[in-house]
Amino acid sequence: MADRTPLAAGNWKMNGTAAALDQVKALADAQGSAASDILLCPPATLLQRMAQAAEGTKISVGGQDCHWNEIGAHTGDVSAAMLKDAGATAVILGHSERRADHAETDEIVRNKTKAAWEAGLMAVVCVGETLAEREAANTIAIIEGQLAGSLPEQATGHNLVVAYEPVWAIGTGKVPTTDQIGEVHDMIRSRLIERFGAGVGKSVRVLYGGSVKPSNATEIFAVENVDGALVGGASLKADDFGGIIAALDTAKG
Repeated sequence: MADRTPLAAGNWKMNGTAAALDQVKALADAQGSAASDILLCPPATLLQRMAQAAEGTKISVGGQDCHWNEIGAHTGDVSAAMLKDAGATAVILGHSERRADHAETDEIVRNKTKAAWEAGLMAVVCVGETLAEREAANTIAIIEGQLAGSLPEQATGHNLVVAYEPVWAIGTGKVPTTDQIGEVHDMIRSRLIERFGAGVGKSVRVLYGGSVKPSNATEIFAVENVDGALVGGASLKADDFGGIIAALDTAKG
């Protein structure tokens, strides 16, 4: 894995109130010796409290989105600097739900990624195809375009993670075959190397996301160039997410 530390990232989406912070303590207690990096991305309302709850543990905390400006008249938005101030070390950008629900283009994702880097945050940049694009055999072309348009030039293995999430697999229970996952991850690795050079291209972690569960994690993590997972619903419960982390440790240890 070219010294890439595996990463288990949890995207809580629009879920969780203060009571859910008990899951952070339970996860920290159970995963104190985990070899993989662990990242939880809660709603903005929980970010600071989760960062405090996770302090001194294996768990890092991130945001789910940020604005491309540091300050300004942008009602309802949160800047990367604000996430950093609240205790975040990372931010998810370009998730398919943001691209679809908020009409985020590759250019917007690229500008947000620049802002995240300027604030000192690691950007988890998401790419993925719809079912129609998959059935039309356009998967590779779509993701190549998203990579080219969404990633700025200053990428490193420290400031960038790429997450491949086929839109049709998110929350549906459907999972691509391991061959399909491997094809996309191999392509992403190749494009990262071509664009940023072998040193950077081999150091950027590439995660798989889309209906990852303890029951299928081992099979997914056995695929070459899968460096971990971006997990949705299964990251809300310490037991479920812990099972995925354990599978990742075993597969990549």
